Amino acid sequence: MSNETMTRPWQLVAHREVSTKLRDKTFLGSTGFLLILVLAAVLIPALIAGRSGPDKIAVLDDAGAKVVQTADAIKGGSSYEATRTTDLAAAEQLVTDGDVKAALLPGGNGFVVVGKEKVDTDLQSNLREAVANLGMEQNAAKVGLTPEQLHANTQLREKLLDPGPLPGVVADFVSIGLALIFYVTALGFGMQIAQSVVQEKESRVVEILAAAIPIRALLWGKVIGNTVLALIQIVVIGAASLVGLLATGQADILKVVAPVAGWFVIFFVLGFVALAGLWAVAGSLATRQEDLSSTTMPGQMILMIPFFFSAFAGGGAKEVASFVPIASSMSMPGRMLTGNVPVWQPLLAIVILLLSTVLIVRLGARVYERTLLKTGRRLGYREALALKAT
Repeated sequence: MSNETMTRPWQLVAHREVSTKLRDKTFLGSTGFLLILVLAAVLIPALIAGRSGPDKIAVLDDAGAKVVQTADAIKGGSSYEATRTTDLAAAEQLVTDGDVKAALLPGGNGFVVVGKEKVDTDLQSNLREAVANLGMEQNAAKVGLTPEQLHANTQLREKLLDPGPLPGVVADFVSIGLALIFYVTALGFGMQIAQSVVQEKESRVVEILAAAIPIRALLWGKVIGNTVLALIQIVVIGAASLVGLLATGQADILKVVAPVAGWFVIFFVLGFVALAGLWAVAGSLATRQEDLSSTTMPGQMILMIPFFFSAFAGGGAKEVASFVPIASSMSMPGRMLTGNVPVWQPLLAIVILLLSTVLIVRLGARVYERTLLKTGRRLGYREALALKAT
């Protein structure tokens, strides 16, 4: 053991935490599971989209085929394909057998869309618009109007004053994904920290460690060691996402997500360090594994409530949450994906989170020092705060 390690005993504890976890099958298994989950979330939708061809629509004649062709153009192309059939009964049989998505048959003053159990709303809307457009063009031709004259001054274009950096659905998906990564990682590592502390108390190992190095060094070693492990896991997940996006030709998403990912790492580290201190305190308050259900409850709530805010709350609530310590680690990166956030806002949120992390860790260290060697019964947070230093 080097003299430098002896003067910085937290390094020894941190090294022990990292090396132990890297050999732990549970940790490796959970990391592998997250890796598979991320790859599946990126690859499966792209593979499904790549395999699925245009929806087939059964038609009887050229008029029906023209409607399907027009509806496909409205949809953007490669979405609908006309399938010719001989008569109405054959068309309905194709629908019943699931060989076609729907059938477009002549009926009344226009067409009838035939489905098996229901007709897709998007398909029905596009076919209705196509029928209306073709019908108006035919009626206009009877009175001598060209299609261009008929549709003159009828175009509606979209202009966004404050467009988000990603399409809405994609941005929401990635935003929830970032919040979920923080939630799962902080909760998983947090429970491991608390369990590790209790195990050391139950086995009396902590008394040996406390006799050799300062108790505060034990805390810092656990916090820093698990932060390093969490970052390793995040890097692995990020690398998996990168490979998945490049493999599926979604590099455009990567160009937008990559800068936000840098901000996410900063928010993640600060939020995780603050929570790691609280999880260690939760372990020091307990005397056996069964006590953790109550001592870790505050930490679980601190994670759960902000997660639901960041994932499901409205824009105003998310904006407020993005400046609240811990909650900002989940809300601010998501806001930066779904809208144009001025750079001063994440900087201010980081300053607030940094100050809060320092205060939380200092308070946690004080409580940890006073409760770690307390055995015999579980302590409450209020009782722990009232204890005097020994």
